[in-house]
Amino acid sequence: MTLGYLTTPLLGIVHTAVVGQFGNAAMLGGLAAGAVVLDVVLATFNFLRSGTTSLIAQASGSGDFEEERAVFWRAIIVAALSGLTLVLVAPLIATVGEWFLNAEQPVTAAMDLYIRIRLISAPVAFVNYVIFGYVLGRGNAPLGLFLQLLVNGINIAFSIAFGLYLGWGISGVAWGALCSETAAMVVGMGIVYRLFRPARKMSGREMCNIVAMRRMLRLNRDMMIRSLALVAAYSLFTRQSAQLGTLTLAANEVLLRIFLFSGYFLDGFAAAAQQLAGRAVGAGDQQAFLRTVQLTAGWGFALAGLASVLIWAFGEQLIGSITTTAEVRGVAVHYLPWAAFAALSGVPAFQMNGVFTGATWSREMRNAMLVSFAAFVATLFTFGAMFGNHGLWAALHVFLLVRGLSLLSAMPHRFRSAFAK
Repeated sequence: MTLGYLTTPLLGIVHTAVVGQFGNAAMLGGLAAGAVVLDVVLATFNFLRSGTTSLIAQASGSGDFEEERAVFWRAIIVAALSGLTLVLVAPLIATVGEWFLNAEQPVTAAMDLYIRIRLISAPVAFVNYVIFGYVLGRGNAPLGLFLQLLVNGINIAFSIAFGLYLGWGISGVAWGALCSETAAMVVGMGIVYRLFRPARKMSGREMCNIVAMRRMLRLNRDMMIRSLALVAAYSLFTRQSAQLGTLTLAANEVLLRIFLFSGYFLDGFAAAAQQLAGRAVGAGDQQAFLRTVQLTAGWGFALAGLASVLIWAFGEQLIGSITTTAEVRGVAVHYLPWAAFAALSGVPAFQMNGVFTGATWSREMRNAMLVSFAAFVATLFTFGAMFGNHGLWAALHVFLLVRGLSLLSAMPHRFRSAFAK
């Protein structure tokens, strides 16, 4: 799963590099701003993946294949309706995003184009969330890796072809994403159909069981609130970057992509923690749960340390490959250490998020995120006013640390109640 997740930040780096080759800081800033708005919108619906993974893992742990299928179809219904709604309100989302980020006019124009094209893919993107969540919940890591490589590989190929070779720039990157999501959905649904075909046909009443649907929606509600707070934090970070000027905004976009690369190192073991914790809870296996926590902590710090060393050693060369603008390079290199060591600050947050999501302890996860968001806002504006861009990056580290420590402090109580005999 680590290998699969690493293709996602690679995709973001390729998108940034494609647009960066045009040597236009406003276009690069527009991509950064547009990506933030899309993160707010699309990442808010990450519960379609993580919620599906958790419920499928628990059903798998208890040996209930029929419930696995039912969870999948319930999630598909929610995904399709959510995606179609976003397509209808895309113009409003673009307008609100422009108002919120309050960037310079050339940045705003590029951002608007990118958002409107990308949101067309919302329905198929959400269906892909569910497919991927189902695969992860069953613990089929090779198939998960294949699907990640498929969607991101096609995306990279089309983005380079449309963006550079056809000269479409930022719109080419957006159309490439749309094509890749559609192709991945067709392949993914074909795979799921083959898995489901030997089983009996499921009735509409089973798929829409009221009690089960309420549980899913309650879980998804808490995860949506968590996701909103998470993307709001990154959005505020980008907005405050924009207030420091286009060069700082563009440089921070490059550094955020590098940080997300290290973050996806951690997402691999977090996905493993989610699946294994969910399976342990479904089976009522206390020892398996404790072993999951121990192993993912060790792997998390090891992977984060490796990522930090790589970024520290090769970050300047990586920045140079992403953007050709000398001024942006200079600013990004100056603040590189903050991005290089953010992965280590984020280990407890990623690990505990995986464990709590898999166990469906969504209320505690939601509350911890709200506490960490409040701490982030306070430090962002305080440190930002005092130390400029250094203050923004310091606030991001505070956000990561508070997230992890809040969840860690809540785990003993939830563990005792979950495995009480």
